[in-house]
Amino acid sequence: MKSALASYAGKRVLVTGHTGFKGGWLTVWLKQLGADVIGLSLPARDSEPGIFSSANVADEIQSVLGDIRDPATVDKVFSEYRPQIVFHLAAQALVRPSYDDPVGTYATNVMGTVNILDAVRRSPSVEAVVNVTTDKCYENREWEWGYREADALGGHDPYSSSKACSELITAAYRKSFFEAGDHQVAVASARAGNVIGGGDWARDRLIPDIIRSLKRNEPVRLRNPVSVRPWQHVLESLSGYLLLGSLLSRQAPAPDRNASSAAQAWNFGPSPSDSLTVAEIADRMIELWGAGSVLAADGARQVHEASQLTLDCSKSRIRLGWQPILQVSEALEMTVSWYRKVDESAEVARTLTEQQIEAYSSRLPAA
Repeated sequence: MKSALASYAGKRVLVTGHTGFKGGWLTVWLKQLGADVIGLSLPARDSEPGIFSSANVADEIQSVLGDIRDPATVDKVFSEYRPQIVFHLAAQALVRPSYDDPVGTYATNVMGTVNILDAVRRSPSVEAVVNVTTDKCYENREWEWGYREADALGGHDPYSSSKACSELITAAYRKSFFEAGDHQVAVASARAGNVIGGGDWARDRLIPDIIRSLKRNEPVRLRNPVSVRPWQHVLESLSGYLLLGSLLSRQAPAPDRNASSAAQAWNFGPSPSDSLTVAEIADRMIELWGAGSVLAADGARQVHEASQLTLDCSKSRIRLGWQPILQVSEALEMTVSWYRKVDESAEVARTLTEQQIEAYSSRLPAA
């Protein structure tokens, strides 16, 4: 896998959503790999300095602040910077806010995806696209077993539904415009579970909410303590995206020798044993922090959120050669360490982020 990631050196890579949590970590990793990175995103919206500002993600990249809902903005970025690989992460990425603004959620997650892929259709430079969606794109039937890539798409809430739509759009553009003819582009989608890591301050996300409570010496309030999610460190899912992007761009041979095999949907989730309840995650975070308590309900307006959701990642393991490296205990230790050290000295955020990426990368298989 290290040899595949080495192919990013000198590549022009566009990351939409680079001001967000996943996009910020991905941008820093791509810079370490020697890529020429362009970012396109709205300004960071976190109430506290997130990974983008605290780790100086904009340093040494072309950072464009713009809205993917505006096709003219998207077209200008593609024509000016001529990216070769595109990671599409820009999104309205939360379930609960999607109830408050369903129109904005669909506009961003559906038409934003259309605008990106349509710009790719007109771009002579793009070789590969990875559209990052979510595990919530599946029609969730509260199964005890993991969802596979061939399972039905759906979604109870506007966010989940909009990401299922994004998956359908990706498949339609791939079949209609990119699989044959003069303008072949390898286009895939990536579905990951709940990611954790330092520098996430979004509202209505478990880890940031826990850290805020712990820093204030307040009880941790949990909306759905028995809900089960596939928890993983952000670097786990990003390693899958990076491997997929490399294989799509034809810079490294896929373990599956079918040249077109990577241009489809892929799950990137943790080991089944790392699918824990919200309460178990909170208890482990409190233990690592060294203080704190849990209050099971916060009295907020309750909306539908899945109680059971796991992924089957057999396809990614067998056909891409990808597998998770970290146990959930390690992911939580890395996450708490990041927040603690940055809270003590904000200046260490970039160095600490790079160090965690380097430590993780050192554990990746060579091939």
